[in-house]
Amino acid sequence: MYDIKWIREHADVFDRGLTRRGLQPLSQTLLALDEKRRAAITRFEQAQARRNAASKEIGEAKKAKDDARASGLMAEVAELKTSLPALEDEQKTLAAELDKELVQIPNTPLDEVPDGADEHANVEHHAWGAKRDYAFAPKQHFELGEALGQMDFELAAKLSGARFVVLQKGLARMERALGQLFLDMHTDEHGYTEVSPPLLVRDETMFGTAQLPKFEDDQFWAVSGEVFANNAAASDMKSGRLGLIPTAEVPLTNLVRGSIVDENELPLRLTACTPCFRAEAGAAGRDTRGMIRQHQFTKVELVSITTREKSKEEHERMLACAEAVLKKLDLHYRVMTLSTGDMGFASQKTYDIEVWLPGQNMYREISSCSVCGDFQARRMNARYRAKDGVRHVHTLNGSGVAVGRALIAVMETYQQEGGAIAVPDALLPYMGGVTKIERS
Repeated sequence: MYDIKWIREHADVFDRGLTRRGLQPLSQTLLALDEKRRAAITRFEQAQARRNAASKEIGEAKKAKDDARASGLMAEVAELKTSLPALEDEQKTLAAELDKELVQIPNTPLDEVPDGADEHANVEHHAWGAKRDYAFAPKQHFELGEALGQMDFELAAKLSGARFVVLQKGLARMERALGQLFLDMHTDEHGYTEVSPPLLVRDETMFGTAQLPKFEDDQFWAVSGEVFANNAAASDMKSGRLGLIPTAEVPLTNLVRGSIVDENELPLRLTACTPCFRAEAGAAGRDTRGMIRQHQFTKVELVSITTREKSKEEHERMLACAEAVLKKLDLHYRVMTLSTGDMGFASQKTYDIEVWLPGQNMYREISSCSVCGDFQARRMNARYRAKDGVRHVHTLNGSGVAVGRALIAVMETYQQEGGAIAVPDALLPYMGGVTKIERS
């Protein structure tokens, strides 16, 4: 969310950033609305000041036995008392109207972000590892999982509908092992603090990380014990609803909402392995087979809260931490710098890590690491106390990594002729002696 004062002082920079995002310049529209708001505040304050002055003058007039003047002043005060509520409502209405416009505007990109309309303008930053050669035609993960009898989409559909899966036996254990490996690496080697956060959060928490108001239909909502996705009933009952988290970024980032931390406490580095829930409102017809795009999935999230001077450096560090878990599993991947038209609403700059899936013969996103500047912090009123005053923190988030997609990548990369899945060396300590997943 933007500070209107900053837009007033940097209108050209603001409009240029929106243009790079593919949007129309908005500074003049916003500043015109802000001028109305400021004029309304002035009128309200002037009326308040005049009421106070006139009240004082009434006493002076009475003391001087000037009844006519006292009577006139009393009439003026009465009129001001009547008009003040309307003046106050006017400035509050204009402030709310301005805020409504500001919260709909995405973050502006950093200068080094490549320009482009969509993912086709993304730029490869670097790659790691190499594609493996197979003496057979590699299968996709759902073909492997179903043949093993350990990945069942039809059973999940009976329980919950489309875009869910039931994992069993070795694949269920491998998914758990992947999450445990990632958490252990991020806490033991990378200095993140593990958190077990709530999976249901309030509207203001969703607002803080910019899921609301723009992406309301992408969330699942629980209202009075019922769950809604993309449903007007949830909107009608906002006061009593809770949202299922689409990612642990939401509760982890909001841990500093409404607080002021000391600069020497930063950076805060937090991680969590949680179920995540997404309505996938705009994904109709996409990735309908398999586990790529699910309503419920597991992800290890990384969140950093830092200073404005350190946020770019922290972004590179976070990317390296996410890469480390893929290197540990010996999975080939590439890192892409997202273009202005492909990065998320709250992001200033985003790196996507795309893992190679031999069964699909393509790269697929497995992690997205973003620096948001103070965009989320302004929505959360999250600040830190620096030597030269109080400032808004800078926030970063990234997948460290998506556990379900890591399972897909391991299955397709480590598949063997005949359909068994070899367990990567990094997972052996978590697999209870199992070295290969095969049909029992």
